Amino acid sequence: MITGKTKILGILGYPVSHTLSPVMHNEAFRASGLDYCYLPFKVAPERLLDAVGGIRALNIRGVNITVPHKERIIPLLDHLDKEASLIGAVNTVVNKDGKLYGYNTDAKGFIKSLKEEGIMPGRKKVMILGAGGAARAVAFSLLLNGVKSIQIYNRTPEKAETIVDFLNRVKSGIAKTAYAITPLKDIDILINATSLGLKKNDPLPIAPAFLCPGLIVYDLIYNPQKTGLLIEASRQGLKTISGLGMLLWQGVLSFRLWTGIEPPVEIMRKAIYRALRIR
Repeated sequence: MITGKTKILGILGYPVSHTLSPVMHNEAFRASGLDYCYLPFKVAPERLLDAVGGIRALNIRGVNITVPHKERIIPLLDHLDKEASLIGAVNTVVNKDGKLYGYNTDAKGFIKSLKEEGIMPGRKKVMILGAGGAARAVAFSLLLNGVKSIQIYNRTPEKAETIVDFLNRVKSGIAKTAYAITPLKDIDILINATSLGLKKNDPLPIAPAFLCPGLIVYDLIYNPQKTGLLIEASRQGLKTISGLGMLLWQGVLSFRLWTGIEPPVEIMRKAIYRALRIR
């Protein structure tokens, strides 16, 4: 029951109708006996400043940040966690007495999801499609976990080059910009960090002919659970991973930041699966 004491949390994004974060977090709050309520907030890019002001004015306890705001919100915050500052993207905000603190739980959440699938990133060769906030977090987390190389492809090469420059400042020679996609014979893991796949009629982010035997295909999109890319990769007999694991584990870390308590991980996982079966 919502009362005058209920703490409000939410997610800021555009679009945001596909999100399963409210399902996951509200179930976790109920199971933990916490008087919290998590809501989706559809915020167009030009209204982000107003929305951040609303977090302060309405005393919202915290929010998740998703596409397209993960980088744009940074100048609007009061404090930035060291890892979020290095990555250059924020997906979790905590409101502490009117001061907004930005964190990135995507990076650790991604690695946790990869290892949960039995994949150790060390010495792997990776290609990332996309150059937004999620791509930055994933690339940084892979660098810290010992991958051999990272290639980044984006329709706007300049955005890819920005991430590549950042990665190479951390570890020289680890990353390069891919200006075109060719058959991925020398790649171990392909990661889709674009929004292609959210809509039913979206084209594939990569031509099916470029997928090669032995490739692991990870799509950060979690709703739908099986994107066109994952369906095609499965058809070719490749190992596929949806973004559900990353959704879960970044949410686990966000929950801990907001509440200070350990989250009920399996309850959160079951809530996501239950919601997807309903849909």
